[in-house]
Amino acid sequence: MYDVDPYFAPLLRRLRQERGLSVGALAQLVDATDVSAEVLSAVELAVDDLASAYATSPPGELLDPIRQQLARIGRLLDARATLDQRRRLLVAGGWLSLLRATVHIDLRHRAAATAHLAIAEQLAQQTEHREIQAWCLETVAWDVLTAGDYRRALNLSRQAQEVAPRDSSAYIQATAQEGRAWARIGDQRETRRTLSRLSRLVSPLPVPDRPEHHYRYDPAKALSYTATTLAWAGEPAAEDYARAAVAELNGSARPRRTASARLDLGLALVAAGKPDEASVTAQAAITSGRVVASNWWRASEVVASVEATGISEARDLRDAYEAYRPMPE
Repeated sequence: MYDVDPYFAPLLRRLRQERGLSVGALAQLVDATDVSAEVLSAVELAVDDLASAYATSPPGELLDPIRQQLARIGRLLDARATLDQRRRLLVAGGWLSLLRATVHIDLRHRAAATAHLAIAEQLAQQTEHREIQAWCLETVAWDVLTAGDYRRALNLSRQAQEVAPRDSSAYIQATAQEGRAWARIGDQRETRRTLSRLSRLVSPLPVPDRPEHHYRYDPAKALSYTATTLAWAGEPAAEDYARAAVAELNGSARPRRTASARLDLGLALVAAGKPDEASVTAQAAITSGRVVASNWWRASEVVASVEATGISEARDLRDAYEAYRPMPE
């Protein structure tokens, strides 16, 4: 008796009914392939490489490599492949479609982001891949959070946690996203409660083999997430966390995270009554050229906060802000 993945059992039954295939012939069909193990491994490695490059590469530079890999997967799906290989290809396509949607969000390509997110969701459902499904929800949660729809972001973050495997990076990231949503809503008690839950999830984690991988949670990110969340909540502790995050990231190969950490510190410094230092810190983030279009609202928030204090340095900060403002797509 053949051990068949439950996902493919209905397909096999349909093939047998439609073609009158015997069990033996069906087994030969399952094993028939023109896709080598080496090719399949190369596809999966390419997915990991692109997900890792996301942290350090300008978003626009990733679109062509992602397109090329998706086209490659499409060609392989047109070839003869075993059912297991076909599922692995669909999963790879799901991850890449999700990554492509994320890049389009960063670039503010709204229609393209929506289309590729829908593809990722469909592939996740077809392959019953709960972690991709959860990441899709988390990605939308972040997107609507940046647009100011905090309640929807909260609901989506919780939905992602319900879908995600409890030991997955998606579950942790969705928890972090919930904390950010509570901070924006202004509920400090729930913000603190969620941060405590996040800390318990992260504390036992080892550093992953590829900590820069976008879909593998790096415990080192927790400091930056906490700084962001506390800064948004207006907590006095935000300054210390943000300073620690900047110190940890300074000189690292993660320029986007460094820029975001500086914006968090700038916001915390304004709240702490230190607008001069906030202006210098925010200007360093902006002039790094690493604040992506989807994160530009965070720069806007710090600039407006510094200007509201009336300090003369705000003019230089505004000039830098206008000089580096992303061009509308």
